Amino acid sequence: MQAISHVAGRAIPFGRKNVDTDVIIPAHWLKTITREGLGKGAFEAVKKEPDNVFADPEFAGAPILIAGDNFGCGSSREHAAWALLDMGVTCVIAPSFSDIFSGNAFKNGILTVALPQAAIDRLMEVAQTDPIDIDLETQTVTTRFQDRYGFEIDPFRKHCLLGGLDEVGLTMAQGDAISAHEARARSDLPFLAKTPASA
Repeated sequence: MQAISHVAGRAIPFGRKNVDTDVIIPAHWLKTITREGLGKGAFEAVKKEPDNVFADPEFAGAPILIAGDNFGCGSSREHAAWALLDMGVTCVIAPSFSDIFSGNAFKNGILTVALPQAAIDRLMEVAQTDPIDIDLETQTVTTRFQDRYGFEIDPFRKHCLLGGLDEVGLTMAQGDAISAHEARARSDLPFLAKTPASA
């Protein structure tokens, strides 16, 4: 997955609360065998509403989504994270997230930032006209108007996101230790290295 240290740009001021994974990506999009193109189905029902924020060309390709409380609730659907990535979103800011969505987002390289509602309200206002800046290293969200909000993140998740490390990447990073263990095992337990006699 792509490493994340800094996300800056326009933010989609969505703000809706209790957005479940079926709203993020409807079930009929789950039949696909590829992640590509899921962005077209993202927020499909919302996009049919008049004057919805996703129809505003000003927010096309925005890397940040600002949402309401309990974002990503409902069924476990990794396609929700894939759809967000496909539409260009690499950071979601909300007061709270579903645990399952937060986990799926992290595993796919999306930074989830939880901030108090007052901060969300302010960022929604700023997002109408100006960019927002998220610095994972310093764990801050800032605006050009001197707004500055700190956020918490699990140290392990921070390490993985900064390094672009998914489960495979984490395992590969331990390659030397794995090789050393296998060498010791062959030396200390030679019977493990024997292959069965061919029939």
